[in-house]
Amino acid sequence: MDQLALLFVLLLGAVVSVPVGDRLGLPAPVLMTLLGIVLALLEFVPNVDVPPDLILPLLLPPLLYAAVRRTSWRQFAANKRPIFLLAVALVCVTTACVAAVAHSIVPGLPIAAAVALGALVAPPDPVAATAVAGQLGLPRRLVSILEGEGLFNDVTAIVLYHVAITAVVTGTFSPWEAGLDFVLSAVVALVIGLTLGWGANKLLDVLGDETLQIGLTLLVPYASYVLAEELHGSGVLAVLVTALFLAEYSGDPDDVLMRLAGHTFWNIVDTLVTGVAFGLIGLELHNAIGTASGRWGELLGWAAAVAAVVVVLRLAYLLPASWLTQRLHARRDYDEEIPTSWRETVVMWWSGMRGVASVALALAIPLRTEDGAPFPDRDEIVFIAFGVIMATLVLQGLTLPWLVKRLGVRADTEVEEEFERALAVRAAKAAKRRLREIEEVEDLPEEVSERMLRRAVDIGVRISPRLAEDERREGHEQRTRRLKRLRRIERDMLSAARHEVLAARREPGADPEVVDRVLRHLDVRSLR
Repeated sequence: MDQLALLFVLLLGAVVSVPVGDRLGLPAPVLMTLLGIVLALLEFVPNVDVPPDLILPLLLPPLLYAAVRRTSWRQFAANKRPIFLLAVALVCVTTACVAAVAHSIVPGLPIAAAVALGALVAPPDPVAATAVAGQLGLPRRLVSILEGEGLFNDVTAIVLYHVAITAVVTGTFSPWEAGLDFVLSAVVALVIGLTLGWGANKLLDVLGDETLQIGLTLLVPYASYVLAEELHGSGVLAVLVTALFLAEYSGDPDDVLMRLAGHTFWNIVDTLVTGVAFGLIGLELHNAIGTASGRWGELLGWAAAVAAVVVVLRLAYLLPASWLTQRLHARRDYDEEIPTSWRETVVMWWSGMRGVASVALALAIPLRTEDGAPFPDRDEIVFIAFGVIMATLVLQGLTLPWLVKRLGVRADTEVEEEFERALAVRAAKAAKRRLREIEEVEDLPEEVSERMLRRAVDIGVRISPRLAEDERREGHEQRTRRLKRLRRIERDMLSAARHEVLAARREPGADPEVVDRVLRHLDVRSLR
């Protein structure tokens, strides 16, 4: 099996793991990691030959962009305090504690190299957290915090990682220079992210065609990441800013095709890239086995100690932080989403899985320092990092569904339904307002006005049937059944038309471009 065949196996696994995971009640990323482990144990499967410095640029931009599309800037702004406590403070604390433990248990490990290890295992993976937590029906406030933590903690961890690696490679370290680099990295990322977001938004309006617009949204995250890295900024933060800008300001409300096609496209990209990323994590078992040859007991002990620090420290940090935040909420009216019980705090703790970023940073550790000497304990650092990732991703990922069910943590459906009802009311009122504006400038027959007014009401009722009174709800349900019947008949008619057009495509002398144009017209009619 060559590298290309291995890639196709991972892509196929990414597609198949979704329905299999749904049937088994297990997260698809965890199944892909297990698939990678199985492939790594097969003798005919080759080692993954991807340059370490390409893993983050290839995988992170689309994954981050897909994750940001599910949230908004206002949600981040409302939750800035819990996100800061997790994505900045907890990452720094975890880095320091892991560095102290690793420096003490691994003989001869320099403190700077230990800090690099701490930085690369400190951040929970945004893709793992959102992919796993999003399938479990958790309260939206928990998913929002996990998404915010996962998206922003990479920024902190990667900066700490680069500072530590530079200290090892050059043999020098300056706190002032490190702090300045951190600030400059953030400023450069913000400028590039906002600039590219603004430029992409303008270009989307110019392109017009939904195919070209979706293609541009695929290129923009990569451009933002690469440009920021070239200018010594944070590529992760640049992608986040660009994605948040586009999510907030781009998109024509009436561009239905672009919105539907873009949603489908990014779901496909998210599924495939996530599957490949976690499959690669499992395949790294190849390298771990080679490193541990003859030293299994020693290396597994070190990895277990560091994994224990990472897991226990998160719980020790979250419990008092959640308690303090709840006390502050009791005294003041803060508009932020927090865990409301110890059960939700425990779920947040167990959701702290490591993943793609940790693997990429571990593999990106240089082989040698500036003076030509081997990077101190590089193989040991990579093995320990892999052990932590396996312990958190596989163990926690497989048991998280059981833990959520055991603790009885569920989404607050009443709140979601109430918000949906409020949106339905606003949508219906907006439709009625527009109808009155049209009636002021156009002379509509009375029966047309009444029919349009009923349709305006139906807009809200179709979104939330609870808006209608009992009699009206019954009437609406009758109309809905009648409409469904008419739509079923029309679908059958359009299906017959499509079959006939496709049959004409195979006839001699048929112009396939004309056939495809007619078929697209029928498809759009079916969509409407």
